Amino acid sequence: MNNKKVQVWLPLLFSITMIVGMYLGFKMRDNMPGKSFFYLEKRRPIQEIMDLIQNKYVDEVKADALADTAIQAILNKLDPHSVFIPAEQLQGVNEDLAGKFYGVGIEFNIFNDTINVINVIKDGPSFKAGVLTGDKFIAVEDSAVAGKKIDADKIRKLLRGDRGTKVNIVFLRGTEQRKVTIERGAIPLNSLDASYMMDNGVGYIKLNKFSQQTYREFMDALMALKKQGLQKLILDLRGNGGGILDEAVEIADELLPGDKLITYTEGKHVAKKEYRCRREGQFEKGGLVVLADEGTASASEILIGALQDWDRATIIGRRSFGKGLVQEQFDLSDNSALRLTIARYYTPLGRSIQRPYANGEKAYYDEISNRFHDGETQSADSVKNDTSKIYKTPGGKKVYGGGGITPDYFVALDTSGFSISTAKLYAKGVIGNFAYKFYLQNLPQLKIYKTPSDFVKTFSFTENNWKEFVTIAAKDSITLSNISAKEKADITNRINSSIARQLWRTEGMVQVLNTEDNTVKKAVELIQK
Repeated sequence: MNNKKVQVWLPLLFSITMIVGMYLGFKMRDNMPGKSFFYLEKRRPIQEIMDLIQNKYVDEVKADALADTAIQAILNKLDPHSVFIPAEQLQGVNEDLAGKFYGVGIEFNIFNDTINVINVIKDGPSFKAGVLTGDKFIAVEDSAVAGKKIDADKIRKLLRGDRGTKVNIVFLRGTEQRKVTIERGAIPLNSLDASYMMDNGVGYIKLNKFSQQTYREFMDALMALKKQGLQKLILDLRGNGGGILDEAVEIADELLPGDKLITYTEGKHVAKKEYRCRREGQFEKGGLVVLADEGTASASEILIGALQDWDRATIIGRRSFGKGLVQEQFDLSDNSALRLTIARYYTPLGRSIQRPYANGEKAYYDEISNRFHDGETQSADSVKNDTSKIYKTPGGKKVYGGGGITPDYFVALDTSGFSISTAKLYAKGVIGNFAYKFYLQNLPQLKIYKTPSDFVKTFSFTENNWKEFVTIAAKDSITLSNISAKEKADITNRINSSIARQLWRTEGMVQVLNTEDNTVKKAVELIQK
């Protein structure tokens, strides 16, 4: 009798259990964003359109390229710094932030359809394998790399690869053909362009970006300068487009005393986060000047804003770019990535220095080029400060929000030595090519200079050297016979800096250029008062 009752009720119990389980399961699903009970996924019009194009369109189409275009069109409705990074570009972007890539460690240029090694990174893979500046690559593995169809991007792909892998190179040294096998290794993408001592205890450091290696590079340079008697520091952030926020914060911590606020970030979906000094810094006292211009952006502006708000540094140069948005990178399923703006950052006084972007990306970036045309780069009176957003530092100095960091001392862009002839020299790479050949032809004489400082003090570019340069420029249809004395001096300094670059890479180049740089001269004048 009992067995019969169980047999009657058992199906009903199973049914009730199943219904309860389904209900609980769907209720759990309800808690997921955008889901509800008995939810059916609704296809978006954008996906429907992509499917119709792929299945119905009259001609063959590249669906991935169309999808990338659609994504970019969506992002254009947000802000200028939310960007889609295609898969083929992502590695390069990540390498730049990481501050390194894996390759053979050379710089090259293409002359007469031939790969010329113009620099070999000291202690890098090619250096260890015996490759020299002036060698000419004619084959990489089984691929010929000489001739009219030579492509620089193709060469880079051939030379780069995973760490520890090997690549076979055939090259010419003079008229002799040689072969070498190079084991790829880590090649630094340095953030630090130059670091050296000037006179009277003044040190100079130039940073070109903020990567994962920037704080370490900065500290190595700072500690080396302190050993040489550093008392005052010029930090050059001109042209530094930013990078990793945390690296800028770490450097600020070395320059600001106490537990001062450095910056804070906040967004609709991101809670307010403060970044403060956490330790005793290595240069909390002593004169500090920071150089800035319209290319100084993002993480650079975070650093400059903190130093200016706390009256810790004097800012010299021109108004900075004006980027006060924070991006986070999200990796996507096809190995591409989305760099999405998630927050705004603010200086310690609460300044947002983000420029308006409501008129679209083109107008946003045109504002930078317009500064050169409307006089802002030539006169402090033309600087467009947002007077509705005025703040005061603890020392009583007025500072502005809403459009970049305005310097404490304005230095105009020097255009007096820049003519059409000079522009052609830069566009055609004549100066760099001449310096490379000059280096190879005069190597024994140049090797007597042990440091960039020695070179700056005693190297002389003679009148005969100038005549040789004028002749080479003429072959590129560039006439230099009627240029002004100022322009000749500027070009000569550029040639000298390019020769120094052949000897010491960017360290030498920057040190020579600084001898005639008006902003650096002003910085030295102010910091020594």
